[in-house]
Amino acid sequence: MANDWIVGQKDRKGVKKGAEAAVLVGLVHQMQTEEQVQEYLDELEFLALTAGAETKKRFIQKLPHPDPRTFIGKGKLEEIKHFIDNDEDISMAIFDDDLSGKQVNILEEALKVKIIDRSTLILDIFASRAQTAQAKTQVELAQMQYLLPRLRGLWTHLERQRGGIGMRGPGEKEIETDRRIVRDKIALLKKKLEKIDQQNVTQRKQRGELIRVSLVGYTNVGKSTLMNLLSKSDVFAEDKLFATLDTTVRKVVFGRMPFLLSDTVGFIRKLPHHLIESFKSTLDEVRESDILLHVVDIAHPLHEDHIRTVNQTLKELEAIDKPTLLVFNKIDLYRERNYDDYVDEEARQEIEEGLKGNLSHTFDSGLVFISAKTKENLGELREKLRQMVREQYLVRYPYQAKHW
Repeated sequence: MANDWIVGQKDRKGVKKGAEAAVLVGLVHQMQTEEQVQEYLDELEFLALTAGAETKKRFIQKLPHPDPRTFIGKGKLEEIKHFIDNDEDISMAIFDDDLSGKQVNILEEALKVKIIDRSTLILDIFASRAQTAQAKTQVELAQMQYLLPRLRGLWTHLERQRGGIGMRGPGEKEIETDRRIVRDKIALLKKKLEKIDQQNVTQRKQRGELIRVSLVGYTNVGKSTLMNLLSKSDVFAEDKLFATLDTTVRKVVFGRMPFLLSDTVGFIRKLPHHLIESFKSTLDEVRESDILLHVVDIAHPLHEDHIRTVNQTLKELEAIDKPTLLVFNKIDLYRERNYDDYVDEEARQEIEEGLKGNLSHTFDSGLVFISAKTKENLGELREKLRQMVREQYLVRYPYQAKHW
């Protein structure tokens, strides 16, 4: 049944200008606890804000498994519909999990607003943040790959086959035409990316034999800010998710020892598979690096979960075994959130030493606590990084004396 209304537009009102308003929907099921869903919705709300949407309300339902037709139950669907009908500003409902094309269609019919799932939201943010030809091509490829299995007659250019002389015959159904167009577009984008990848390989070869260091980590942990501090450059940094999409590479010199430092796109849980696939060429910088600086937001309550998410992505990129230094950023914010006025300096040091010990034991890696904002312990980070770079040079050039 074709929609007879415009998605995102109420019958009684036109599309609202400015920031869009949305409701968030999460599901507690066998694989997700209520606490986890609340954390995921916190992140989803930040994603929505990054995309330019204001969250009006959250809806959470407990079900053994998602409903195959509507994802949520009939009662919860009625509750959401009632809330949306009574707030004319709301133009979309954002679901924290991926939806099938059938589910989106049914939900749009029921709620009369745009239905967005987590992957679609992330792809939209990537599309708005992409600056270079490579990033734009990668995002478009991911969008097309995500769209292909979800086609449900989104376009209307072949809705009715024209009759008359020369137009008789079985013709081609619209959905089949759409699929063919999308497949052709995917093939074209892949060829375009292959050409860009060849250019990038040539660029990397031209950089010589300098040691390469890559900043990796969950999104919005302060990688770009740290990049600016270490390289004394001006890389775009913002308190939003996915502020950096395009890999930035800078030459850094500690004393007389040069190396290359790169800032990469941040990772996130439930990152769309197609996005990882299409961005693998950008993340070649990580795969070919000699050292990883894994930046972590120590002030975030789920920082250990973030570390595991990043490590899983690094495993997919076959970069998990590289020499890695865990850089726990935002220690100033951690203290602000966890210490009260009655905790003296000695007790603080004892707490932080215990925290370091636990994290070292859990993740079996060198680590340092810093604050990119206040520049605390930046000297310690520089020294640890200098030693790691020097060790890599000694491995690469064992017969050449290094006096750095």
